Amino acid sequence: MQVARYYCPKGHTTFSLLPDCLASRLSSTLAEVEQVVVAAEAAPSLEQAAVQLRPDIETQGGVRWVRRRLGPVRIALLALATLLPEALGGAGVPTLTALGVTLGPELPALVRLRELAGAQLRSLPPPLGLGPRTEPRRSHRHAFQHEAGPDPPGGRR
Repeated sequence: MQVARYYCPKGHTTFSLLPDCLASRLSSTLAEVEQVVVAAEAAPSLEQAAVQLRPDIETQGGVRWVRRRLGPVRIALLALATLLPEALGGAGVPTLTALGVTLGPELPALVRLRELAGAQLRSLPPPLGLGPRTEPRRSHRHAFQHEAGPDPPGGRR
């Protein structure tokens, strides 16, 4: 599904209206992300969850794929458990499986959480929230690398 983007000439920026069902910064819906997280919570290990969910790719790639969904959702759940303890049952950091029972089966739990956290969506991480992109990791391997070529004149011998 393509999401229309609009340009604001006054603010010199683009914006879009993301439907409630879509995950931000992922090419899937919140229901699909929820299925991955619930399967990872139920599996004995992340590797087994990756093999079960993504049999079409190798295990290492499947684990990365699951982690890209599981990690940000766990961070968002921790933030929401801190911000809205009464709405989430007040029992510490909940699992998505437990939230599905608490919030009811009408909507996927992540869609319902997005509704509950309306004012905090800009500070929650994707795929649940609409937080900013993270800075890319910089490689420290080349930070102190000297230029290729001969030694400069007058160097130590």
